[in-house]
Amino acid sequence: MMEVLRERLAERSMLRGSDPSGTQTGTIPYAVVGDHPVFLLITSRRTGRWIFPKGSLMEGLAPWESAAQEAFEEAGVEGHVDPAPLGTYRTLKRGLRQTKVLDVTLYPLRVEQQHDAWQEMRQRYRHWATFAETRRLLTEKPVVELTEKLYRRLTAS
Repeated sequence: MMEVLRERLAERSMLRGSDPSGTQTGTIPYAVVGDHPVFLLITSRRTGRWIFPKGSLMEGLAPWESAAQEAFEEAGVEGHVDPAPLGTYRTLKRGLRQTKVLDVTLYPLRVEQQHDAWQEMRQRYRHWATFAETRRLLTEKPVVELTEKLYRRLTAS
């Protein structure tokens, strides 16, 4: 128990006091069913926790295009990506040898097509969720806050 607590405190310190060692770009894939937004989550390959598609910037692509490509590869979805980001959050990427601090910029992606087969289908699960379920499944508070920002935008009357 104490070891887990020490680890979490070290992570928080690392997130606050460090400059990022890299940047990534990702999407919050969504669809509107009736009047209700739903969000597409995928599992991370290493830990199996629920996340949104994200990855490193791809050469020759604008950040939002790179984010859309990650959604295609990791979740098998395509659609309209908004070039205006929802925001950026800081996270830790744990590797076998080191842990990196990353800044991740997320873009809304309105899903227009979902493929039955996709590049990483044997490495990840995908799951459509209501906003309430999405809040429960996501583990990073800043990602929940960016999802809430998109949810408010989609449900504004």
